[in-house]
Amino acid sequence: MFFPFGQVAGFLAASLLLTVAPGPDNLLVLSTGVAHGRRQGMAFGLGCAAGCLSHTALAVAGISALIAASPVAFGVLRLLGGGYLIWLAIGALRKSGKAFSPTFAATRPRTVHRYFIKGLIANAMNPKVILFFLAFLPQFVERDGYSAALQTAILGVLFTLQAAVLFGALGWFSGRVGSHLQRNPKVALWLERIAGVVFAVVGLRLLIEEANAWL
Repeated sequence: MFFPFGQVAGFLAASLLLTVAPGPDNLLVLSTGVAHGRRQGMAFGLGCAAGCLSHTALAVAGISALIAASPVAFGVLRLLGGGYLIWLAIGALRKSGKAFSPTFAATRPRTVHRYFIKGLIANAMNPKVILFFLAFLPQFVERDGYSAALQTAILGVLFTLQAAVLFGALGWFSGRVGSHLQRNPKVALWLERIAGVVFAVVGLRLLIEEANAWL
């Protein structure tokens, strides 16, 4: 028996609205695309989407519930996620104008897999996404359908696919804008710094929220 149409349609509609709503992932994909170009923005966006698969696996295994129930484990995850984003921010802010000179830009590697991995880690280490999947996916699990674990897995894959389309498109369009702006090395440098500030703000917010939780 296939999934009921209403179940899938309702889930995808809710998923699309949640994915396009302004949030940290959208902001990170947008800033990466503008600062580094289309392929890099798309790779980062696809990495963010792929990170949803890890949250799906955790939700299916029930580990998300354990993490959410343990203040220590959840706090450590928040600290790691915030620290990783700040590490990315430091790398972006430390770049000099030389990195964007025409000669250097022509020779520097622009491998997209690095951006995919960055997006994957940034999403996989985001504790808010863990809680989101734990709270969101079960709302669309039918009691009289397949096993809850199988339904959760399939819904998680569907969420990942629609996120890949939307984040990939966001990375592409933002990269188109960035590719024109990057023709000026000074503009490219400032775009990189703006992207670094975005990463720093998101990472610091995670760290500050965790610090407040322990006070």
